[in-house]
Parts: sequence; C-alpha cells; structure tokens
Amino acid sequence: MQTKRDIERLLASAAVAPKHRLGQHFLIDLNLMRWLVEAAQIASDDVVLEVGCGTGSLTEALAQTAARVLAVECDDDLVRIARRQLGEIANVELLHTDVLAGKHALAPAVVDTLRRAREGHAGRLLLVANLPYSVAAPVMANLIVGPVRADGMIVTIQKEVGERMAADPGDGTYGPLSILMGATGHVEILRRLPPEAFWPRPQVESVIAAYRPDPAKARRIANAGLLMEVVQLFMTHRRKTLRGCVRLIRGPLADADWPAFFEQAAADPSQRPERLTPDQYVALANAAAKALGP
Repeated sequence: MQTKRDIERLLASAAVAPKHRLGQHFLIDLNLMRWLVEAAQIASDDVVLEVGCGTGSLTEALAQTAARVLAVECDDDLVRIARRQLGEIANVELLHTDVLAGKHALAPAVVDTLRRAREGHAGRLLLVANLPYSVAAPVMANLIVGPVRADGMIVTIQKEVGERMAADPGDGTYGPLSILMGATGHVEILRRLPPEAFWPRPQVESVIAAYRPDPAKARRIANAGLLMEVVQLFMTHRRKTLRGCVRLIRGPLADADWPAFFEQAAADPSQRPERLTPDQYVALANAAAKALGP
C-alpha cells in the first residue's frame, strides 16, 4: 500500500498530476484501506474486480489474498505507473480500458476477462474498489443484471451514491439503483469517510458501502433485464402517476394490460413510481415477462 508521499512521488516521476475530470481522488488513509480489504472478507479462491486502480495501492493489498485481481484503469498516465508497480505480482491482470461501453454495459474486454478468470477459480467474484464517482452507479448496476454478476461489492463511493443504494421508497434519493439493489440483495453503509482520507481532498463526503446479493430474492425475478427496463420506464417519470406513465410507454409493452399488472403488484395506479417498493417492481416486471412470453 502507498502513502500520500509515495503517490506524490510516483506521479511526479511521470510528470503528471491528479485529473479532476476523471474523478481521481486517491485513498491515502492506510488504516481505512486495510479496513476496506478486511471488510471484503476475500478468500483465497476469490476473483476481485478493482475499477480505477490508479497507482496500484489498493491492488497490492487485494492481491495478497485473492486468487486473481483484475485491475481496470482508463488513464494512460496511471496505467504506466501501475504497470511498473504491479508488473511482478503474478495474480494481478491490469486492463487498460474504460470499464463501461456506454452507460448500460460493461466493456467487452472487462466481461471477457472476468469470465475467463471465473472459469479458472471456484470462488466468488467481488467488486472491491475506490470507485471513481462518475462510473460508480452504472458499474454496480451492470454487475447485478449484466452478463457477469458479482457475488458481493465493498466499495468506497460518494456519500450521495451510498444513500441512493440504501434509500427507501419515498426518499428523495430513491431511484433505479435503490430498486435494483433492494430487489436482489441487501445494502449496508459500513462507515463514513472524511474528505481528508483522500488526496486530493474531494468536495464531498464518502462512505464505504457493501452490497450482498440474496439468492432467494434473485430467484423471484423472471427476467433481470426486463426488470431494469420496467424500472426505467416508470422512474424516468417519477413525478407522474403510474397511470400517467403507461401512456408514455412505446414498444412491445405499450399494449400490455397494465391495469392487471398493477393489480398483481398491489400497486395503486394513482401512486407515483417513487412510492413503489422493489418487490412491487419485481411483481410488475414478472407480470410483463409472462405477458410477453418467451
């Protein structure tokens, strides 16, 4: 693990500085970094995905326990530094790419590499990262419903994103991420992090948050992709009533029997989408899946 002085030295050696536009805030409190790794409870056969590995400080700690660490970094300058720092660690693979291919999908290179890593190891796939603020929500959402799904996440994130993860219906921060995580697992805010835990100091507070999938919840979902589509259909118009949202639907779901779906989900059509529970969204999506057929 690297101290603030270590990171400053590494950046200076490459004649670069932290890039604000990429949300580069390095976790420099080594006690908190150790706490993060311990909270992840990484086993010796687990595969760990780290998004935004920076200079490789957290990566070094993850590699001490995990069977394999896939470290993803998009910044050219940081990749050069990380390659020097991590090049002799056999169980680390550094991927120089954006983690996302657009907002709604992980980059194909990331998906392919994770699949290969999972084939070679019997343990879990965990996301353990100091997540860049700009990609935190879509990365986590894609690891819940995407082609490669995480068995757990322990991340440092902006406090506002953590609140969205754990929000209840009716809260101002309740949204698609809250619904998805509530429908498939459990979220816990483990601890708050002050701005001085990072360098450069961010203008906002951060938290360490955990998401743990619940297999029993996941088994109730007929089609995870359709669940996200239904959530987006309604939450995009969260201030309208459910009945009003239906009038705006286009495509295969436009002619569906939404009054019947609302009845099956015990959802009042005069309610706003932000008042529905994750379970009600699952019921709506399952009804839609049944109506659409295979």
